[in-house]
Amino acid sequence: EGMALQQRILFPPEEICMDWQQRQRPGAGLCNLGSTCYINVILQCLTYTPPLANYLLSRDHSQLCHQQGFCMMCIMEAHVRKVLRSSANVIWPKAVVRDLKFIGEEFEPDMAGDAYEFLCCALEAMQRACLSGSSDVDISSQTTTIIHQIFGGFLKYRVTCLRCQEVSDSYKAFLHVLLDIKAPSSLTTALEDFVTPKKLDGKYCLKCSKCEKKVTSSKRVTVYRVPKVFTVCLERAADHTGKKISKIVEYPEYLDLRPYMSDTAGEPLLYSLYALVVHSGDTCLDGHFFCYTKASNGLWYKMDDESVDNCGIHAVLRQQAYLLFYAR
Repeated sequence: EGMALQQRILFPPEEICMDWQQRQRPGAGLCNLGSTCYINVILQCLTYTPPLANYLLSRDHSQLCHQQGFCMMCIMEAHVRKVLRSSANVIWPKAVVRDLKFIGEEFEPDMAGDAYEFLCCALEAMQRACLSGSSDVDISSQTTTIIHQIFGGFLKYRVTCLRCQEVSDSYKAFLHVLLDIKAPSSLTTALEDFVTPKKLDGKYCLKCSKCEKKVTSSKRVTVYRVPKVFTVCLERAADHTGKKISKIVEYPEYLDLRPYMSDTAGEPLLYSLYALVVHSGDTCLDGHFFCYTKASNGLWYKMDDESVDNCGIHAVLRQQAYLLFYAR
């Protein structure tokens, strides 16, 4: 419906395994190589994303990879194997820090960075690695890589002309969603806000194809197709000065995405929380990142650079969360 058909499926979705194939205690903590806590938390959250870890542990990518030089999938494969398979309590994520400029030009090894920006760049770098060697892949088929099959969904944008009621729909692939938390006090109210129609008037007026001029319209964003892993950033930057929104925003252990869908009829679409990133500090420009992840043994752990400590779900649900990872 209004979406281009994919000419090729680069990774079959039925081959994705959402459950851990092996159950074990958590792997190693990660050494902080000087202001690299923002990198460590994302590496840990990705390592404990079951469908991604299963795929990386299978070594399917590296066995077929012909890329010369930097390849984010090969780096992640080696990293995840090292964290989950070695007997070391702490490992140095040297390869990631060494190749930081290939992941994102804005990152410097000895400078603090933002965990959400690093997540976005890491997913994009993995996506590029999945597409290397597949030249001339149409835009639609690019959303069928293993990365999009795990993290990707589609948003539907519906613009309604408030003068003639003409409706136009467009669709956009996403790997993560950024939510405004200035007013909302919970994840569910932030998602309700996200799907509430917004009025576009004044300088935001759009041209209506039927009226043939700029008119006041209403724009509504909904989730058209859900991802297997739903990744959310709670926007804590109050403005461009680095001021931080430090309030607690409640988030559930189990989340139903059905109410935020383009089609709200049908069975609940249930997701389970398996990782989150916390930022501690008074402003967005300084402070420290740590995370909580659920290991393959089903238990939760607080991961703060080198330290990996057992904790309960009550502690997990009481944090000033910045990033939330939910699995279908």
